[in-house]
Amino acid sequence: MEFPQPLVRARFVRREKRFLIHAILDTGEPVVAHTNNTGRMTGSLFADGPVWLSPAAGPARKLAWTLEIAETPEGVLVGVNTQLANRLVAEALASGLLDLAEPAPCARAEVPYPGGSSRADFLVNGALWVEVKNVSLVVGGRALFPDAPTARGRKHLQDLRERVDAGERAALVLCSQRADARTVGPADHIDPAYGALLREVHAAGVEVYGLGADVAPGGIRPARVLPVRL
Repeated sequence: MEFPQPLVRARFVRREKRFLIHAILDTGEPVVAHTNNTGRMTGSLFADGPVWLSPAAGPARKLAWTLEIAETPEGVLVGVNTQLANRLVAEALASGLLDLAEPAPCARAEVPYPGGSSRADFLVNGALWVEVKNVSLVVGGRALFPDAPTARGRKHLQDLRERVDAGERAALVLCSQRADARTVGPADHIDPAYGALLREVHAAGVEVYGLGADVAPGGIRPARVLPVRL
């Protein structure tokens, strides 16, 4: 996944509410950027820490910048744009790195669940329902989700379980956009209810996979399958 335009380096100043960050470009210009990451981005955003922003594609955008990458104090680049996780999973499916279905997978995006109002991130080969979660928190090489309590995430687990109960396949893919992740699993210390439910639905038949990515200002690529530790 290559960025269509070169990213611009800046220094993080502060976050405003959930969807805005304040930063200072290397030119000294203060800017406000949009972020679609509703988590806390714990371990990723630090005062005066380097961040990379993408310029808006068109002049109609309310904000001219979007937060794409943050850098930890240890120098690890972290992809924090949650929308890119789906693109990375799609690339991993197409390349065979993420081997979830035979024959070669054909993934449809944003497919409504039967009889419900919510949508799955992917329906693979018309038979495998997939939800994708972006994982930005890593502790000791272990990628942990979520980084904030998530009722929405628990709802998605229930959606997957309903498909399994209906006799279909369903899977959760935890996608870590940072190279220092070695395993993936639930962040029980942040949302114990999510961790308990994840283990419950997994025992009921929901499949869980981990995907790791290499991150650079030029682009982010799916690089490795990560062992899941529940």
